[in-house]
Amino acid sequence: MFRKSLLFFALLTLASCGELQTVLDSLPQGTTLGNDQIAQGLKQALDKGIDEQVSRLTQKDGFYTNQLVKIGLPDELKTVDQTLRKIGLGKLADEGIKALNRTAENAVKEATPIFINAVSEISFNDAKTILLGNQDAATQYLKGKTTQPLYAKFHPVINDSFKKVGADQVWSNLIQKYNTIPLVEKVNPDLTDYVTQEALEGVFTMIAVEEKEIRTKVSARTTQVLQQVFAMQDGH
Repeated sequence: MFRKSLLFFALLTLASCGELQTVLDSLPQGTTLGNDQIAQGLKQALDKGIDEQVSRLTQKDGFYTNQLVKIGLPDELKTVDQTLRKIGLGKLADEGIKALNRTAENAVKEATPIFINAVSEISFNDAKTILLGNQDAATQYLKGKTTQPLYAKFHPVINDSFKKVGADQVWSNLIQKYNTIPLVEKVNPDLTDYVTQEALEGVFTMIAVEEKEIRTKVSARTTQVLQQVFAMQDGH
């Protein structure tokens, strides 16, 4: 009788342990998520960055009034700006800066599908390390993996945007006036290259803003995948 009771107790204990493990495994601790699932969460975070933040850049003055991403003049043109202001052409200098930002706004609007496609194609080799990294780790990973191919695709869009927003005429007039000033060193800047780089940097900056929101605010995790994945980095 004692042996039967002991055997029954042992079986009950094993069954209870098995049930307990099942319960533990079902808890939302995130530790059972695989690399593919974490990568899916990171991609959703980046897509949300494009949808929530990058879309703001495409609006009127989306670059120009946003101090995080506003495009100023390259170093070699700061002398141009200062000289024009000294001779009473400050309005023209202001138009030049605004034209650069208008170009970026229009280009990002046209090129948003390029960024979305870049996110869909990116491969997170060690997604958990990125998840548990810095607050912009996924954005920086995207930047490192896609900047060169994005530049190649984005550059012609910027070039077209210069014409669409009239920035090419503004800058042609500005440079012509500057180059006629006595004793100045003539300039012929490659503004398409400059704005392409600055606009790309602005896009990554705004994606990083949304990534930080998702990492620090549970309310920003608007899908089940985001909730499950980013719960893993809470408390680390």
